[in-house]
Amino acid sequence: MQSVLIRDVPARVAHPTRRFWSGRRVLIAAFLLLDAALLLRGFIALTGNFYWDDLILIGRGAENGLFSADLLLRDHDGHFMPGAFFVAAAATKIAPLQWWPAALTLIVMQAAVGLAVLRLLRLLLGTRPILLAVFAWYLFTPLTLPSFAWWAAALNSLPMQFALAWVAGDALKLVRTGRARYAASGAVVFAIALAFFEKSVLVPFVAFAVVAMCARIDGEFRPIRTVLREGRILWILCGALLACWTAFYLVIVQSRPMFQHTSGAPGLIWHATSLGLFPAVVGGPTQWDRWPPSPPWATPPDAVVWLAWVVIVLALGAALYYKRASGAVWLGVLGYVAVCEAAMIVTRSSEGTAYELGQTLRYVADAAVVIAIALALTARAPMRGGRVLPSWALNGRMRSIAVVALVAVFTVSSLVSTATFQRAWRNNPTVDYLATARAELAANRDVPLLDEAASIWVLLPVAYPNNQISHVLGALPERPEFGSWTPKLRSMDDFGRLMEANVNWTRAIPQGPEPGCGFRITPAVAGELAPVTAIALDGGLLYWGWTAQLNYNADRDGIVTVSLSTGDAVDVPVQAGLHTVFVRLNGKGWHVDLRPRTPGLSMCVGSGPVGIVARTNTPVG
Repeated sequence: MQSVLIRDVPARVAHPTRRFWSGRRVLIAAFLLLDAALLLRGFIALTGNFYWDDLILIGRGAENGLFSADLLLRDHDGHFMPGAFFVAAAATKIAPLQWWPAALTLIVMQAAVGLAVLRLLRLLLGTRPILLAVFAWYLFTPLTLPSFAWWAAALNSLPMQFALAWVAGDALKLVRTGRARYAASGAVVFAIALAFFEKSVLVPFVAFAVVAMCARIDGEFRPIRTVLREGRILWILCGALLACWTAFYLVIVQSRPMFQHTSGAPGLIWHATSLGLFPAVVGGPTQWDRWPPSPPWATPPDAVVWLAWVVIVLALGAALYYKRASGAVWLGVLGYVAVCEAAMIVTRSSEGTAYELGQTLRYVADAAVVIAIALALTARAPMRGGRVLPSWALNGRMRSIAVVALVAVFTVSSLVSTATFQRAWRNNPTVDYLATARAELAANRDVPLLDEAASIWVLLPVAYPNNQISHVLGALPERPEFGSWTPKLRSMDDFGRLMEANVNWTRAIPQGPEPGCGFRITPAVAGELAPVTAIALDGGLLYWGWTAQLNYNADRDGIVTVSLSTGDAVDVPVQAGLHTVFVRLNGKGWHVDLRPRTPGLSMCVGSGPVGIVARTNTPVG
């Protein structure tokens, strides 16, 4: 059934500019713009590297199978994102801790989003020259830049941006043609987007709003009722998917909104909007700042902030004055941005949250698609009755020159902002850390390495246990084993270098009572468990990850279990003769407990320290 809704863009009276810009030439120009944007974003991707959550995703991907529930059904700091985990794990298994698979996914996803946005703009505007202006705005706006460059953020944001454009396009096609295949396509894309980012729950609501506003602009008297009826197959499918997804989300994700820390909301909103969103909309912010390990945030000059306000207020005023139904369109944009910023506040705001969080732009990146839609709907809307454009705007050539000039100025400003962002983004200590650690571990594969925290310039302790080197570097194929014991104590510094290390004397294993032996460890008898030998320390230890230096003399090779009074036990291999082994013990207490596991194994344990690892300035030779 052919619907009377959402008609094709009507033909306009031809003038020389429109005769030159045939539909074919407009499409060619649009693809050239997309190619240019992909070259620019491709450069950003290829010169980037892993950062923060990227390493968490990689570590989990290395530890689990591609279809493991432990990988896919994981609460990641409030995110339910099995699709992102799957892609990260697949990239890790193809090329462990190599950047090129991540960069490739960024470029491919950005290309897909660009095509989806172009498809939607063509449905809204036809193949008219104005399409190029709106498309250029979306392609080059710095608003989407931070969430693109950061792989983990892009695995959330780009699938959602694709879904926002694609599902809205399918909804328009469904209402326009009545063909059910568009409902099926839209539902599939919505389901995929939900697998990457929980914020994708907004996708069908945006799609409905787009179709309803388009119908209203085209003169439909009751757009909401009519769009509900004409697109009911898509809305029912999306509603069913949303219900199923919500059940999974509530079971898997334990994090809940933090309404107790909303006192800083006004400051966050001001920074996110005036210092982040608005400057990016007009091609800013032109400047970025960064304090590693934080991501870059927009730091626009005051002149750029005020210019952004002036441009946006004037543009909105002109749209509301001249264009019919534009008020509802931009009210919808305001509502979408408000939802984005509210989600940022309730999920990421805490006591002491820096206002610069809002200036990172990644919480409003998907608003770029919504703003592009609003620009297209405004361009599609007819003039209000009795309103006449200024004389210069009535001249087709002058209007075209003005639009081209504005797009050119915006693009140049966006390129400046992109260049300054890229410089800030490359200030990433993770790059050198990973490169050095890869070489150091490959050259020292023969000695086990005690697990420890990675550099705070790579992952802060709040990421524990994902900040442990066994997680961050576990995907490397050429490395030593990470474990709870080692015969040679080594530690990795903040630059990824392996250094010799010692144990400080927080507590001491004293010299034992038996001359020439110290503490004798009673052997196990075949068929029976050996008794536990409790070696009293010279003081108590609070619960922590301590390291014990065991200086021992064993009569044979074997296994001995070591633990503190309270805590996890570690099975440690020992060798016949006089040796030293360093054991990581998580626990607390007043003594170290040893129990031989190997029948007949007899040991003597001498004095030694129990404390924390102290790195020396001596590189591992």
